[in-house]
Amino acid sequence: MDRYAVAGNPVEHSQSPFIHAEFARQTGQLMEYTRLLCPRDGFAQTLRSFVRCDGGGTARGCNVTVPFKFEAFELAPRHTDRAALARAANVLRFDPEGWLADNTDGVGLVRDIERNAGVPLAGKRVLLIGAGGAAAGVLGPLLGARPAQIVVANRTTARAEELVARHLGAAGACQLLVRSPDDCGVGFDLAVNATTSSLEGAAPPVNARVLAPGALALDMMYGAPAQAFVAWANLHGARGRDGLGMLVEQAAQAFELWRGVCPDTAPVLAALRARLSGAQA
Repeated sequence: MDRYAVAGNPVEHSQSPFIHAEFARQTGQLMEYTRLLCPRDGFAQTLRSFVRCDGGGTARGCNVTVPFKFEAFELAPRHTDRAALARAANVLRFDPEGWLADNTDGVGLVRDIERNAGVPLAGKRVLLIGAGGAAAGVLGPLLGARPAQIVVANRTTARAEELVARHLGAAGACQLLVRSPDDCGVGFDLAVNATTSSLEGAAPPVNARVLAPGALALDMMYGAPAQAFVAWANLHGARGRDGLGMLVEQAAQAFELWRGVCPDTAPVLAALRARLSGAQA
């Protein structure tokens, strides 16, 4: 049995096992997908134990979630172009010639925004909140969607400046700026929360003035942690959205990298929303 997993801390909330089971059923793939809870100082050790297949089967790959995306990139000797730009990885493929690191977060985010939410990004003003592994994974594909401006707002300015400097070559005509979350501008068409504030139960990290009327405000978290951000956005005249669509879209890209077939995401996203709605009822 080919084995896959999602590795992170925390990881018990992850819906990735359900998503990949649905993809496997849809495409006729025989595989097993589990969760790997990794100690904060034991990510590499846990992953290598999984690859040795102490539980049997053949480990083929894994998804990586917070807080290990930078470490996952460093562990792999081979990288896709988008992972190399992000210097962070949310997907690993365990090839015999060496692990391959990829980052599907950004393409998943853009596909969810443009296809599922119906918001074209070309010519728009975008606020990206955060400069950690999640933000690093999505900035390149956001630039590829040709917005007019992207502002990266992060409390640690140096980290945001390093991220922006690395992406200047991919910016094209897009104005790419760094700002503090306390003073990052007003009236954005899209605001993306790429921080862990929702997971930590904290208030939205920016003022509501950043939201243009009818703007899309997307939290990359999903489920209960994202509800406060979504409610905040809706309260202030924006359209709040959680990261569930992004999760399914990026998972489809990982599935294709591993199995060579791209699943249909729409029925899986619908099933997942119904599953979570039932759990919360």
